[in-house]
Amino acid sequence: MTQPLPLYQVDAFATRAFEGNQACIMPLDAFLPDDVMLAIAAENNVAETAYIVRTGEESWNLRWFTPAVEVPLCGHATLAAAHVLFTHEGFAGETIAFDTVKSGRLTVRKLEDGRLEMDFPSGPITEIPVSDDVAEALGARPVQAWGGMFYAAMFETPEAVRALKPNLKALASLGVPGEGWDRGNFGCFAPGGESVDVTSRFFAPGSGIDEDPATGSWHTMLARVMSERFGKQVLSCFQAYPGRGGRIDTHLQGDRVKLSGHSVTTVEGRFFLPM
Repeated sequence: MTQPLPLYQVDAFATRAFEGNQACIMPLDAFLPDDVMLAIAAENNVAETAYIVRTGEESWNLRWFTPAVEVPLCGHATLAAAHVLFTHEGFAGETIAFDTVKSGRLTVRKLEDGRLEMDFPSGPITEIPVSDDVAEALGARPVQAWGGMFYAAMFETPEAVRALKPNLKALASLGVPGEGWDRGNFGCFAPGGESVDVTSRFFAPGSGIDEDPATGSWHTMLARVMSERFGKQVLSCFQAYPGRGGRIDTHLQGDRVKLSGHSVTTVEGRFFLPM
């Protein structure tokens, strides 16, 4: 016997299919056991599978799983979850509230131009030295680096970022000094780009993802780095994943950051869970 569960696949931070970052969204009556949710995420085999459970008229509990681990924050799957609720699940309110285990309450509202705007925390950052091990694993030496939620590495030009071919196996064991989920998670960026303020890529072998196409959580840190380094509070950003990529707009406000973008549904169906 099988239990059918609703499933949507969404391209987040995208204006059409085949752009942005893929997420699977599964509205549930209650969370499944952790090992089952992880197994489903591995079966879905996209960057994140998000599970949402309604708790009120405008609120849901939200959890995110890569094919390998549960993560404490995921931007693109949050955007995709809100897109599903607004577009497919009949939510007619103005703002959706998601309660999470490690990132507190996250809200998403619909803007007049059709984008969805997320309100996320943006944690502190610290400038750190670039080690020879990191430079060797990335295949190029950053000009400056910061530690925070992830390892942020700045390069001189967008072309240098696009040309990176890191040693992912080596990168997986490296990160910001100390412990945390930041190990094996590297955001690489440069100011400028084609009609944008900053161009970046995000390598996450430490989270089971070689390279992520469009990463909201990374942009919560990138927004703070760009503010402290260049004095820019509002950014148009492009994550230059080869063949896809995604546009993410950010507005840093104190210890919070607004992240906005479009999403597109590509699949609607059922996941048949063995009973």
